Amino acid sequence: MESAAKVIVITGQEERVNALKAIRKGAYDFFNKPIDTDVLKIVLERAFNLFELEGELKRLKRDSHPDDVFEGMMGSSPIMQETFSRIRKLATSDAPVLITGENGTGKEMVARAIHNLSRRKEGEFVPINCGAIPENLLESELFGHEKGSFTGAVDRRIGLLETASGGTLLLDEIGELSPPLQVKLLRFLNDGKLRRVGGSKEIETDTRVVASTNIDLNESISNGHFREDLFYRLAVVTVEVPPLRERGDDVVLLANSFLRRYVEEGAKRIKGFSKSAIKSISEYGWPGNIRELENRVRRAVIMAEGKQISLDDMGLDSGKSRFAGMNLRDAREELEREMAEEALEASKGNISGAAQALGISRPTLYEIIEKHGLK
Repeated sequence: MESAAKVIVITGQEERVNALKAIRKGAYDFFNKPIDTDVLKIVLERAFNLFELEGELKRLKRDSHPDDVFEGMMGSSPIMQETFSRIRKLATSDAPVLITGENGTGKEMVARAIHNLSRRKEGEFVPINCGAIPENLLESELFGHEKGSFTGAVDRRIGLLETASGGTLLLDEIGELSPPLQVKLLRFLNDGKLRRVGGSKEIETDTRVVASTNIDLNESISNGHFREDLFYRLAVVTVEVPPLRERGDDVVLLANSFLRRYVEEGAKRIKGFSKSAIKSISEYGWPGNIRELENRVRRAVIMAEGKQISLDDMGLDSGKSRFAGMNLRDAREELEREMAEEALEASKGNISGAAQALGISRPTLYEIIEKHGLK
């Protein structure tokens, strides 16, 4: 095992070869006698600071529990281990998969894991956000188009369903799909054939479709916004990604992982979280899930002035007190409004930029703006 000790060599031998030999063998520094004590004090202080920083980085890496990492996802809680087990099982099938879960829980990572563990891993993994593309362009994006099929179609275009042949297509925010496109997608899922916009020929592709949503599709079916037959065709197998508040100690595990990443990225000398910060991280409800946790840790590393991330650095008042007296629905509404305001301010009112930062579609952001009366 490599020693963490910092060795400083002091000798009466002035030959340069001795100094080079000592440095090659791992000495931190080398001095000839007589010693300037002021210089020695500075070197000792720097060596000690380096020793502390290296020790903290090793501790953070140890605390991240690499054994708990599954296809880039981290979790030791029983509910996540059960989720990982489910992913392994359904990855062996080519059946459509529906992934459900709140915003920020990591649904795309689940889809990638399914692809990476399947026989299709050598094929392409192609994600598309159904709510981020205007309806009149989404059909062409998915199914492709023939030259001259509409104004601006100057060339033939291969759609993503063809591009992902032999691989996996992720339809994120499937609930945003328009009724006409729901019909076309259902037809494709039934027979594996598609027809490009403006085309007359049916094209057969070998594409596995994985869909994800953060809304209740059963409610959308009741409201007449989503086809029931498409729902059952997509939901042959399902994976429900649990919210962070249900994952127990995983929140501290993830917080330490994000801390390690951003401490290394910013080359900052931060030893870890204070006890009050850890307590607050553990008790906070995290309505924004993993995305909120990562953003708060990243901001805390930037703003921290001490050697530990404090409660104030994390921007958490004290555990759940920020939402004291609120039910879960009201807490989510409050966080939704706050995060939307911050994203709009950061993007200087650019809707596309704010929606991308929030990980939602433009139409969804417009609904949030209207609902909360944001400017």
